[in-house]
Amino acid sequence: MIDQYIRQYGRRLYGLCLYLCTSPADADDLYQETWLKVLQNLEKYDSEKEFEPWLTKICVNTWRNVLRKLRRSPIFDHFSSGEEKERLLASVPDREQKDYSDLYRAVRELPEKLRAAVVLYYFEDMDIRATAEILGIPEGTVKSRLNRAKKQLKGVLADGWE
Repeated sequence: MIDQYIRQYGRRLYGLCLYLCTSPADADDLYQETWLKVLQNLEKYDSEKEFEPWLTKICVNTWRNVLRKLRRSPIFDHFSSGEEKERLLASVPDREQKDYSDLYRAVRELPEKLRAAVVLYYFEDMDIRATAEILGIPEGTVKSRLNRAKKQLKGVLADGWE
């Protein structure tokens, strides 16, 4: 049964992992960890609901857990701020299309909450309701985060990159 899900949703899930992570190696790890958690929790899946939002929620929550662990890591204790840590994590090179590299970089610079909403809504083509459900927040909060993210992205992209 899991093979069918991997065939059907694997490519899209891996694309989400690439958007969320700062490197292909991290995306590979997130992809594998997500499927492992799906296997471990498959009996909890409500077959009356769509599988993809459930899978996406597992992926996003796994990514959030990885970020929390990184923030608590002693390796990063020498940074003066969380922003400095985020910049370091975002500076790891990854495979991006040249035409959109500034946009991807700007999205990676967004705070975690805004980035998750942008990735799900714009890159994964989720609607507001599905994005809200996956993130576990009200629909109005999703709209607010998308609006704040657009304003930040517009400012960053208008200023250009050094």
